[in-house]
Amino acid sequence: MAIPHRGTTGNGTYFITSASYQKMSLFQAERMGALFLDVLRGYQTQGKYLIHEFVLMPDHFHLLLTPNQSLEKAVQLIKGGFSYRAKKDLGYGGEIWEHSFYDRRVRDAREYEQFREYIHQNPVKRGLAVVAPEYRYSSAAEAFPLNAAPRWLKPV
Repeated sequence: MAIPHRGTTGNGTYFITSASYQKMSLFQAERMGALFLDVLRGYQTQGKYLIHEFVLMPDHFHLLLTPNQSLEKAVQLIKGGFSYRAKKDLGYGGEIWEHSFYDRRVRDAREYEQFREYIHQNPVKRGLAVVAPEYRYSSAAEAFPLNAAPRWLKPV
């Protein structure tokens, strides 16, 4: 079970969950989904964090992420960067995110694979795709460049 974030810092790989404001289905719109992926990729390209797996659902996202600085900073960049761009680029005027997010530090390769499978199957379980690779807002679709799992998490 994930716990609410309380300022976690330091190295490690994390399973992150964050929801849209009042669980509104903001990300079912193509323009919002595409913008989220653009923001996610932009900070990844800048080296702010490593993205290992992700899924953007209509009302929340899950990530397997390794921050370059602190976890709090990485999530702030994603959520704050997206909010800024949604308002500036798309003219969106409403609230976007719940204030909190949940994180769970990934302890080993087995746990990493469990989170990876959960991320890939989330759209299938919610009826958004028949098979995971069909869902375009997921790393299972293989259209988004991912970072490899950290060496210490790779199965032996």
